[in-house]
Amino acid sequence: MTTTEISRRTAVDVLGGEPDDATLRRFLHGLPGVDAVGLEQRAAGLGTRSIKTTSKAWALDTIIKLIDLTTLEGADTPGKVRSLVAKAKTPDAADPSTPRVAAVCVYGDMVGDAVTALGGLHGDPDDGLISVAAVATAFPSGRASLAIKLADTAEAVAAGADEIDMVIDRGAFLSGRYGLVFDQIAQVKEACRREDGSYASLKVILETGELNTYDNIKRASWLGILAGGDFIKTSTGKVQPAATLPTTLLMLETVRDWHRGTGEKIGVKPAGGIRSSKDAVKYLVTVAETVGEEWLQPHLFRFGASSLLNDVLLQRQKLSSGHYSGPDYVTID
Repeated sequence: MTTTEISRRTAVDVLGGEPDDATLRRFLHGLPGVDAVGLEQRAAGLGTRSIKTTSKAWALDTIIKLIDLTTLEGADTPGKVRSLVAKAKTPDAADPSTPRVAAVCVYGDMVGDAVTALGGLHGDPDDGLISVAAVATAFPSGRASLAIKLADTAEAVAAGADEIDMVIDRGAFLSGRYGLVFDQIAQVKEACRREDGSYASLKVILETGELNTYDNIKRASWLGILAGGDFIKTSTGKVQPAATLPTTLLMLETVRDWHRGTGEKIGVKPAGGIRSSKDAVKYLVTVAETVGEEWLQPHLFRFGASSLLNDVLLQRQKLSSGHYSGPDYVTID
């Protein structure tokens, strides 16, 4: 049985019927509405929690281990990708105790360059190695035919991508064509299949900044999970607002509810706009308080970021030296 077939069977069990427009609409619109004020108050309260000095070193190292170090620009070159990989492998050349990031995230045509640059360090971040994530499915707009989206995904996987970050069709979702969105996610998941029968991990990008309401974000989160996503991800980083603490909290609550109902653990990835270690710590606290500290590992939580790593490195240097280093003490992204 393929992953697509397994996902469809799980969806049928949860939905009580085939995942067509009518069944999905009945289920998604039957979910309890989101109390926006309550959600934002909970997020604000979690954001005020402090971490003791003795735990700060652990928090900073944990943030680094959960980062997808990212470059997604039209001007990306093989040289820039090699520089990104060099930083992923050795974030702080002056401190060999600095952990490595979880993954490097690049466009599909840069996957081969990232794999080559990683060499023997290419592998599972849960084992201390570094994965290669590729954005696909006509990122960031998602405006392409299904055939192109599937080819985009399969090409990146064939080049060595361990993870695929896909974008949903927000136009289809917002117009209520839930069955179409479900089918596209499920088929992209099947396109993540490798020759040996294993699958690249699939992160489903909701682009929360375009979904307009918390209720839509909740429905899209459920839809992404029902269709077989291994992660649900807030944003492409190309649309504002990108990741926010209330939105991430809502997605974590969805993952929690899914786990309680099925026993399956789904990952969450906030991406875009998280630039300081202070903000990243708020996300760690929110994860721990919502789904538990067991989610603070690479196959269940990631930060999509580029500049965040530099701030975390400066904070680590402050802990060890007692004073802040200038920005010249970390590499420029």
